[in-house]
Amino acid sequence: MLREYLAETVRRWHGRPERPGEVSAALEESPSDDLSPPTGLLLLARRDGHLAGCAGLRWRPGWAELTRVYVRPAHRGAGGGAALLAAVEPYARDAGLDRIRLDTRSDLVEARALYARHGYREIPAFNADRYAQHWFEKLLPARVDDALPAR
Repeated sequence: MLREYLAETVRRWHGRPERPGEVSAALEESPSDDLSPPTGLLLLARRDGHLAGCAGLRWRPGWAELTRVYVRPAHRGAGGGAALLAAVEPYARDAGLDRIRLDTRSDLVEARALYARHGYREIPAFNADRYAQHWFEKLLPARVDDALPAR
């Protein structure tokens, strides 16, 4: 799934098919090894029993970084992106975090629109990633049980 995600980002960035070895080089340049406990997680989405997409979270001091959000082309337009965004939020809250941040590129117009529709707002740059052109943040509501008085 991550190779498919990176292949699409390479194609969109360069406006051409990926070249042999380019996806492997992208995986080395921007590894995803930390998208597993204790440093993060990678959620996989299924639709009708088929692998349909993914979204990753990295734990940062005081916030979570959303990354690797991808829905396979055959599954787009069916709410998979929204479902992935909703699915990562409880994990961030359960980790004691009150916000999710992400960076993205200008050519990922659909992704930027998705984030804006789901409560992410553009913020000043929080990293120096050479591919980042837009930065977003969503403040997470407190869990309902956190707001209830102890009995």
